[in-house]
Amino acid sequence: MEITCTYMYICIVKLEEAIKSNKFKTEVHKAGLNILYTAWWLKTIMSRELKEYGLTHEQYNVLRILKGRYPDQMCVRDVACRMIEKSSNVPRIIDRLEVKKLVKRNTSAEDKRETVITLTPAGLNILEITTAKINNLFDENVVMDDACAAQLNALLEKVRTKE
Repeated sequence: MEITCTYMYICIVKLEEAIKSNKFKTEVHKAGLNILYTAWWLKTIMSRELKEYGLTHEQYNVLRILKGRYPDQMCVRDVACRMIEKSSNVPRIIDRLEVKKLVKRNTSAEDKRETVITLTPAGLNILEITTAKINNLFDENVVMDDACAAQLNALLEKVRTKE
């Protein structure tokens, strides 16, 4: 079954125009570069929006992860394994969020060697505000219907079959 996608673009930028090249080894190679470029583009516009609130996209990701378990606490290890960017230095990110009073760090009651983190009221508040902004940003910039989004999701998951 083939799905016909309808897209609305504010500004159409083909990969060839964006990277000033039209020489690709194969269409698969071009698709890989297109994924990288698109991820960079989304990260850039997201970072611009979050900067207004003094957050990086990694800090925002940690806050969202913590919100998923709120009001329960999470250990650093569990936060780290849920990060979009696995190479992120989660303890350092949490340090910065703690300085901003957006998270609170405690010693685990079950295992005194383990550190657990939870959102503070300020963290919940900034997350609510920034999530509304990010949702709006995605609505304005990632414009496709649900059928196309489902098809894209399936294709991206196929790309990651060896993850």
